[in-house]
Amino acid sequence: MTSISAAGPADAAAVPKAKTRNLSLDRARTFLTLVVLIHHAVIPYTHFGHTDPTSFFGFDMIVLATDSFFMAMFFFMSGLFVWPSIARKGAAAHLKDRLFRLGLPFAICALTVIPLAYYAISLRHHPEIGFSEFWWTTVTKGPWPSGPIWFLWVLFGFDLVACLLYKLSPNMLDPINRLSLHGRRRPAVFFLVMLAVTAAFYIPGRIHFGAGSWFEFGPFSVQHGRVMLYATYFFFGAGIGVQMMDRGLLSPEGRMAKVSWDWMVLAIVPYCLMWGLIYIKREILDNPVHLPDWYEGSYAVFFTVFSVAIMFLILAYFLRFKQSGSSMLDPMQGDAYGMFLVHYPIALWLQYWLFDYNLPAIAKAGIGFVLTVAFSWALTRALRQIPGSNRVL
Repeated sequence: MTSISAAGPADAAAVPKAKTRNLSLDRARTFLTLVVLIHHAVIPYTHFGHTDPTSFFGFDMIVLATDSFFMAMFFFMSGLFVWPSIARKGAAAHLKDRLFRLGLPFAICALTVIPLAYYAISLRHHPEIGFSEFWWTTVTKGPWPSGPIWFLWVLFGFDLVACLLYKLSPNMLDPINRLSLHGRRRPAVFFLVMLAVTAAFYIPGRIHFGAGSWFEFGPFSVQHGRVMLYATYFFFGAGIGVQMMDRGLLSPEGRMAKVSWDWMVLAIVPYCLMWGLIYIKREILDNPVHLPDWYEGSYAVFFTVFSVAIMFLILAYFLRFKQSGSSMLDPMQGDAYGMFLVHYPIALWLQYWLFDYNLPAIAKAGIGFVLTVAFSWALTRALRQIPGSNRVL
């Protein structure tokens, strides 16, 4: 999303220099970056985000899956190296690094990348508006959407909370770390505890706020019902990373990597149940504006199980098969954070360009995805040639 070892986009600064890179987690993080690009490439061709004349139900299946786990997993991976970074640098130095690594890109992208991306959408409805007028209206009157960069300011907020908790007690996350060490032999125990905690924090928020409620203040936005879900993922990751991460749940020699098929079953079942509820909402409840509490609560349960299970499945896969040797993901690892930052306007302008072409949705999404990867990767490589840019990208 540079050298980011097992973190979400933007965590190279938290990686202990003396430790050997964990190829499994490097590749999982790069894979997640590609999932973000896939997600944004197919949204216009779905039932939910149908902004193109064509659509394909398979893309609805992809978006339901990706939206249910990928940002939560990014927070989990971003938390893995937070605790040792604070211990090594001190809270002030850690926050200074995170402000440079997260805050600066957020500010730059909010003023440039995001308006450029949403101008493509505005131009479709208001072809007479110039970019300068659109940009000025966006930053002075709004709305000022953040696109995917909302992740950066929320992550910085979690880093700030982590520093405060570390000041209160450096041992605060030791119970999670002990659970991780126990999880080397019995990952199901860690799974059940994490599932219970995330459900406790997510389900009430989902019932109270629903699925579509967002906090928005200028470019600062986050989904009301998910912010505590993201926090639990982040701090579970931080707890695993307190010490001996390579000997705990995420050990390549641990049991988690040997039971990947179990995680697949645990992911498929709630995924299918979410589709059952979507059918009920559309065909039986007739898509009401406000869904009943029983519906939101049931959906939240299935969502939570799927989210944790699919994360375990992905981690188990990369731990089992990708710890050594080479991978097609390796060349992209150093550029993944930059690709996360710059891909959005590329994706939206490609969709704007493809709109008028009489092509199947699969063809449009395929072209959009391949070109988004290629252009965002090339642009990141070019930007990283600027002196000092490697400290950010």
